[in-house]
Amino acid sequence: MGTKKRPDGVMPWMPGFRYGALLPSLSINLIVADTERSAAFYRDVFEAEVHYQDIDFAAVRFGSAEVMLHADHTHDEHPWRDQLAAGATRGIGAQFRMLGIDPDATEARARQYDAEVSVPTTNKGHGWREVLVQDPDGYEWAVGILIEPATGPAPSQPAPPVS
Repeated sequence: MGTKKRPDGVMPWMPGFRYGALLPSLSINLIVADTERSAAFYRDVFEAEVHYQDIDFAAVRFGSAEVMLHADHTHDEHPWRDQLAAGATRGIGAQFRMLGIDPDATEARARQYDAEVSVPTTNKGHGWREVLVQDPDGYEWAVGILIEPATGPAPSQPAPPVS
C-alpha cells in the first residue's frame, strides 16, 4: 500500500470498498502528479463530474467513463515509482477513446486551458469526428462523435459480438 497524505481524521466521501463495488466492469485508473490539477482539467475540458477529490485521490465521470486519479505518492511501492519520479512519459502507447463528446467544443476548451492538442478535430475514416487531447500528465484522450456513414450502438449500449 502506498503513502496517504490525507490528514488523519478526514474521511473520503465513501469507503474504498463501496466505491470499488460501484465501478463499471471497465474503469480507468490513472496515476497523476497532482489530483487537484487533473480533476480540474477533466472538469473544465471534458465537462466531467468530479465526484470527489483530495490530495490522494479523485473520482471523475464523463460520458460513460469512470476515471480514478491516484496521486503518485499513493503508489510509492509500485515497481515503476522510480520511473515516474524521474519524469518518465506516462501512458505512451495507450489512448483512451470516448464516444459521444463533441470534439469541436472539447478542442476549444482544451485550447483555452492551454492543454496539448495532439491532433486537431478532424473527420476520420473509422467514422468518428474526433480530437486528440493530452491531460496534464500526458495521457491521451480521443473524444468524438459518429459521423456519416458510421452506424452502431449508442455509447451506453454494448457493441454486438464480432464474428
